[in-house]
Amino acid sequence: MKRKRRIAILGSTGSIGTQTLDVIRQHPDLFEVELISARRSADLLVRQALEFDAAHVVICDEARYQEVADALQPRGTKVWAGVDSLCDLVGMESVDIVVGAMVGFSGLRPTLAALRAGKAVALANKETLVAAGAIVTRTAREHGGVILPVDSEHSAIFQCLLAAGDNPVEKVHLTASGGPFRTWERLRIAGATAAQALRHPNWDMGAKVTIDSATMMNKGFEVIEAKWLFDLEPDQIQVVVHPESVIHSMVEFTDGAVIAQLGCPDMREPIGFALSFPQRVTVGNKKLDFAALGSLTFEAPDTERFPCLALAYEAIRRGGNAPCALNAANEVAVAAYLKDLISFYDIAKIGERALAGVNFVADPSLEDIFETNRETAAIADGYIH
Repeated sequence: MKRKRRIAILGSTGSIGTQTLDVIRQHPDLFEVELISARRSADLLVRQALEFDAAHVVICDEARYQEVADALQPRGTKVWAGVDSLCDLVGMESVDIVVGAMVGFSGLRPTLAALRAGKAVALANKETLVAAGAIVTRTAREHGGVILPVDSEHSAIFQCLLAAGDNPVEKVHLTASGGPFRTWERLRIAGATAAQALRHPNWDMGAKVTIDSATMMNKGFEVIEAKWLFDLEPDQIQVVVHPESVIHSMVEFTDGAVIAQLGCPDMREPIGFALSFPQRVTVGNKKLDFAALGSLTFEAPDTERFPCLALAYEAIRRGGNAPCALNAANEVAVAAYLKDLISFYDIAKIGERALAGVNFVADPSLEDIFETNRETAAIADGYIH
């Protein structure tokens, strides 16, 4: 890299955002922070802006604007409020890479704005592709934008494909840790609390994605994401439970050969690769000790105990706005589960009802996607309250 890459981080105070800043912290000669944003974590956003001398700061919760502005404007930092401001700023000439680390459907508009501006988007916000994969990928093609996957599984597939040249893909194998309830019986899982679901055995993630990992909805969404990122059919995407989380995913070719990408479970690795692509940088992560590993294990996923995975496959096979509806219902259900308002399996039940009741649109426009999200979220909320 001949000059520093200027980074915009959408969602800098969350798990992916803070780990992105850690990678940047280790390489001040390679990266600089141009823009950071947060939904409402004003105090941490201010501390990040001061440490990294961010030129632009966006607080999406407009009620928190004044406290951020009061803290940063004496330093000359430009402070903005609201998602509209974020959508305007991601297209600045001074931004080279946009890290999409916002949680949930909220990441869709800023991601599309960045792609319309022809930016490279390091995408960790899988819900953007789940809800509007056809629109997002078409926008990237039409405007010269580039999507670099940050999810560890999709980064792994991307790296495997780089090694494979132009050989066609037979199938991909998305690995799943199995989450905290991998060995639990269904009756015990039914009574699992949110506090138990948040104890992921391998990965350090935010609350929403950790619950999605426990239900395996996260893996289902990754199936949908892989379809759009790599132009695959659902039957070409196979999920395999791999509790050690050492193999992040595998690509199989027509001759039966399989290329896998391995590494310790640390999100800074795929983040660093996306930021520095095509080069690699050190990220301070633990390196694999193969002798100490002993063995690696694999299991087929159990959709009886984890029905959310089957729901995601159903949604992508139906296509249209069905994945958007499933995502909207899941966001509402997970938020309710985190507040102990519903039980673990209610998350899947609410998703199933959303799929059954969606006003199906085979080729949705962006307006259709936003309407589907709004309508389904309201219906799902009605199931809870």
